[in-house]
Amino acid sequence: MSRPRHLPDSAPMPPLLPASPPSGMSRRQWLRASSLVLSLGLSELAWGATIVAVRIWPAPEYSRVTIESDGALTAKHTFVANPPRLAVDLEGIELNPALRELVAKVKADDPFISGIRVGQYAPGVVRLVIDLKQPALPQVFSLPPVAAYQHRLVFDLYPTVEVDPLEALIAERLQDNKAGAAAPRPLPAPAVVAGAPAAPPAPAAPAGDPLGELIAQRQPHRPGAATPAPAPAPAGGSAAVGGPALRPSPALSPGHPTPPPPSASATAPAAPPAPAGGGTPAQGQGITDRLIIIALDPGHGGEDPGATGPAGTREKDVVLSIAHRLRERINRTTVNGSPMRAYMTRDADFFVPLHVRVDKARRVQADLFVSIHADAFITPTARGASVFALSQSGASSSAARWMADKENKADQVGGLNVRVQDVTVQRALLDMSTTAQINDSLKLGSALLNEIGSVGRLHKPKVEQAGFAVLKAPDIPSVLVETAFISNPEEEARLRSPEYQDQLADAVMRGIQRYFSRNPPLARNRST
Repeated sequence: MSRPRHLPDSAPMPPLLPASPPSGMSRRQWLRASSLVLSLGLSELAWGATIVAVRIWPAPEYSRVTIESDGALTAKHTFVANPPRLAVDLEGIELNPALRELVAKVKADDPFISGIRVGQYAPGVVRLVIDLKQPALPQVFSLPPVAAYQHRLVFDLYPTVEVDPLEALIAERLQDNKAGAAAPRPLPAPAVVAGAPAAPPAPAAPAGDPLGELIAQRQPHRPGAATPAPAPAPAGGSAAVGGPALRPSPALSPGHPTPPPPSASATAPAAPPAPAGGGTPAQGQGITDRLIIIALDPGHGGEDPGATGPAGTREKDVVLSIAHRLRERINRTTVNGSPMRAYMTRDADFFVPLHVRVDKARRVQADLFVSIHADAFITPTARGASVFALSQSGASSSAARWMADKENKADQVGGLNVRVQDVTVQRALLDMSTTAQINDSLKLGSALLNEIGSVGRLHKPKVEQAGFAVLKAPDIPSVLVETAFISNPEEEARLRSPEYQDQLADAVMRGIQRYFSRNPPLARNRST
């Protein structure tokens, strides 16, 4: 029998068990412990980490593979470009049934992973090969134990070209138009579109075409290039410039800029000018003629289940269902003749870091940001819905501070790669929230609170404030809605009900409409 390397050859082997039961342990307990140790043997005792669970989280933005173990794992990884695959050597473990489960967990619709192979590469080394459907940028990192999780080794597979949320929104809108699923939306008031061509086959996007305007504004503008006539285009872009406004290929191709829409002065002299910096919606503005974007943020997701109710209902599932219902209502609603469009920070079960949620809303230049959650407390008696806005000077109550602290820990549970660059810079920028943004957020929160109170009980009769990280967009009115206490058995049952989810979605929709009726969105230009 080989000796441990740190002992000299003359040193005796230390006994695996004491010769007699320790003080306080019966002889029967001591014999059971002895049998367990002897059945494990020396090889199992030498390797401390054991795989306890494996998970795969596919999503359009990235796919994640998580290996959870009772001890920290040591891993070495290599990415092979052709064919694309990620090879990972896990050291200090033996192949077990939990690792073999990874092979069967790959879904056919996973956008990145085509298959996984696992085997015992060498004694104490398990090799994992993740075969990919497309080139990817892998991130491999470890997470310490937190909440219900033990040690986690995470593989995130990102596309080589980052998904543009604005392009995704445009593509979704174009697909809906092509399918004809939605009924035609009302046109803006005649005064707004005066001078615009009546027939749709006009060569350039008319002022009354919000999607054409959004697509056009996706590209940088040159001064003086705001006429409906074809503008000079880069090489290869002349055909795209002269095409119809709703043509998908020039709109989504980075190399084919689309001309800006007709100037406001030529078609709508009465429209107010956009404020400097693209501020938040302000009271007293008139009818606008553009797409109004509402960012919906279903909380948690993926590795982060959020709160869990007594019957096992997971917060991440409930709020995603409510967000989907609210998206349907937003997408068929107009404000003063301008169509609304919902953009979801996540539309499936995957983890999105808090700062990425805010960044997504800013990249699509959302008019409002609504984060949807389901509250939980240490006792099951707490009940009622709440609405929160950001605070620059501290929480409005100890409960609000506790709630913000809990929600701000979502990145730890969900699994944020702290080594990703620019996270600190992005968070510093998001701390520059303005007083105007907070005031507008309080107005939005009050409108939502009044409507939610008509379908369920309120926890507090006014909008609370605290330092929620997800509400720190400096230029978007932002609120966090706690729909109910999922830790309350009665409210958990209501949250599981499709009928109550519809009532909540209707209430939030009415609140958004009430806010815009008093604070019409500005007729501003969107820039990227």
